[in-house]
This record gives sequence, structure tokens and C-alpha cells, in this order.
Amino acid sequence: QVQLVESGGGLVQPGGSLRLSCAASALTLDYYHIGWFRQAPGKEREGISCISSSDGSTYYADSVKGRFTISRDNAKNTVYLQMNSLQPEDTAVYYCAASTHTLSTIRAMCVLHLGSFWGKGTVVTVSS
Repeated sequence: QVQLVESGGGLVQPGGSLRLSCAASALTLDYYHIGWFRQAPGKEREGISCISSSDGSTYYADSVKGRFTISRDNAKNTVYLQMNSLQPEDTAVYYCAASTHTLSTIRAMCVLHLGSFWGKGTVVTVSS
């Protein structure tokens, strides 16, 4: 059974950092496009960062560009989201997703939420 499990969330002060992990079972992540999404209370889900399986190209939403970095460790079958300079508006449930879709650009996965498999999320709270 395919499972994606996010970890690394928690409570952090503004300006702090966290690294989220997305680990997979029954799925080899380097064969899939992977995306990180988040949903804040009362808001719609937002695709914040995605990475292509074909060429490693990445996409970042404007809200996180320059602060967040997505990366893969194929040996560990894990994808990471390094989050720096966190702000209260980054508070949300963060999800990872793996996509089997054929994409013209990796941006499409994030913008159109083209995940085939989804994790259950990890909570990030940024507060002093």
C-alpha cells in the first residue's frame, strides 16, 4: 500500500527554521514528481514547491520563494522542504504529494494540485 508520511513539523518562533520530510512506502519517489502543499486555517490549499522527476527542475510559489528549498535524497527515498525565515503566515498543515501525471512544466503540479498520492500532513505553527 502506497503511503507518504510527512514529519518535521512543530512550533517555531518567527525567523526560525524547520525541515520537513516526506518519506514513502511502496513507492520510489525519484520516479515521481513531488510537491509540497499547505493549507492554513480558513484558507484554500496552496501548492508551494514542486520538483520534477525528469530533470530536477523546481517551482516555488511567490509566498515562499527565496526562503524554502525542496530537495530529494533518493537513497533515503525521501523529499525534504527546508523552510527558513518562517513567519506567522506560514502556519499551516503541510502535505506532500507524488504525481504520476505527465506535466509540461513542474509548475503545473503545484498550481493545479496534480497529486496522485497524498500524505496526511504535518502541522507547522509559527508563533512567538
